[in-house]
Amino acid sequence: MNKGISLSKGSWLYFLGTDDQLFDKTTFFTIFSKQIADKTKLIIGRIMYDLKKEDIIYTHNKGLIIPSWSKKLWIKNSIHHQGAFYKRELFTNHKYDLKYSILADYALNLHLYKKKVKVKVIDVIIALCGTDGVSKKHHWNMYKEEINLKVNESSNLFKPMFITIAYFKYLLKKAKFI
Repeated sequence: MNKGISLSKGSWLYFLGTDDQLFDKTTFFTIFSKQIADKTKLIIGRIMYDLKKEDIIYTHNKGLIIPSWSKKLWIKNSIHHQGAFYKRELFTNHKYDLKYSILADYALNLHLYKKKVKVKVIDVIIALCGTDGVSKKHHWNMYKEEINLKVNESSNLFKPMFITIAYFKYLLKKAKFI
């Protein structure tokens, strides 16, 4: 992603994974045909998971992920890079942090949330996402990474809370309750 940023020329950047696709062939037109305020630096929309029979975890919303640009980001990552358009200038002084091999997009979004970046939330499904990526395997390494990034973006005082939340989420995912 950082290499793509350095090679890019456009004013808006979008990142799509190898097992993902745009939800509709008119997605870009739908989003960029309307006026976007100059101060808007991030446009976030919905994603839909391309569910398989064994993807029990996502069936409670039929695979639909609705973004939330709120304090809820500290608990759950609801903004995925497949559902976000970033103003290129956001990457002038900050790139994806490579110490987060699984959750670099989450780390970036938490950082941007803390900086109070101006966001436009849209009611559009942007991408159809696969479920075979490393972040969907729910290995404990991902939750350790989540704890570290939240502590790095906040404070060590919150570490016990972040550990508890991560452990609870991990157990629920493994038990296929959420």
